[in-house]
Amino acid sequence: MFIDQAVILVHAGKGGGGHVSFRREKYEPKGGPSGGDGGNGGDVVLMADENINTLLDFRGRPNWSAQDGEPGRAKQQHGSHGKPLVIKVPQGTLVYDHKTGELLCDLKDHAEEFIAAKGGRGGFGNEHFKSSINQAPRTASPGYPGEDRELRMELKLIADVGLVGMPNAGKSTLLAAVTDATPKIADYPFTTLAPQLGIAVLDAARRLVLADIPGLIEGAAAGAGLGHEFLRHIERTRVLVHLLDVLPADGSSPAANYRLIREEIKRYSPLLAEKDELIVLNKLDLLPTEEERRAAVAKLRTELKLGRGEELVAISAATRQGTREMIERLWTMVNRPAETWKGVAAE
Repeated sequence: MFIDQAVILVHAGKGGGGHVSFRREKYEPKGGPSGGDGGNGGDVVLMADENINTLLDFRGRPNWSAQDGEPGRAKQQHGSHGKPLVIKVPQGTLVYDHKTGELLCDLKDHAEEFIAAKGGRGGFGNEHFKSSINQAPRTASPGYPGEDRELRMELKLIADVGLVGMPNAGKSTLLAAVTDATPKIADYPFTTLAPQLGIAVLDAARRLVLADIPGLIEGAAAGAGLGHEFLRHIERTRVLVHLLDVLPADGSSPAANYRLIREEIKRYSPLLAEKDELIVLNKLDLLPTEEERRAAVAKLRTELKLGRGEELVAISAATRQGTREMIERLWTMVNRPAETWKGVAAE
């Protein structure tokens, strides 16, 4: 189950209290103070892990606590520090202070860490309180409490390529055709209700991570339909694949659907609209002749005012026609120098 939001309470460990004791050894029945310090409480640490892809573990466990520090002991023995609690989260997790809304960290890289709550300091034993006028202090300080924090976590998928398009454009079929992912596929809109990740392996040294983003509808930027729940997942992708159905079931045109989705992306984030984009005309197998297929591609180029460059490819995800060429094109786009990127924005 894919979960991309969670709210949790984290409790750092309390510091151990200092100890009150005196040396009582042979020939030294009234030795000085020897109480040890308490150990520090454990921190709560969030760590990004590339092997995790959901926040599901946090839905049924709202409270997370680190270990308390141990109290000090006699003979100047300090208490052990509490073990830090390391909470593993998916790469791409944004962590907010739930009360203030402040963004605390953005865990993008594998093994990247953030101390979400600092453990309390241990208390001093009575040896710290001796002085020339008080050589036998019976005072020790208690340990300090650790930090408590309410965190809101949001996951933004990290992928090379994000698949966007109208519901039922064939994104799940395409993901299954070119990667090892096994998304749910059916002939009705909104089959995909959660983002799906897959890895396309071109050869031993080359691979691409693709994310199938649930279908967008008009008004998504304002929160309609799946709206903001999933638009944020395409923010981290390097390249967008805009998938179009060559024969939409509702009788609309591929060009009109393209413009609708582009408008929603622009409304949500102008920066997102500037990402490199590959337009992919899908379901060519629905057109029986090669002449009809060429005509459909030419018509879309004309309606979108595209030149004869490489912004548009035509495929059939169901039969895998053209999918290898599409993946090779995407590899080139993802790996070209960033300064050469430019968004495609057909008006």
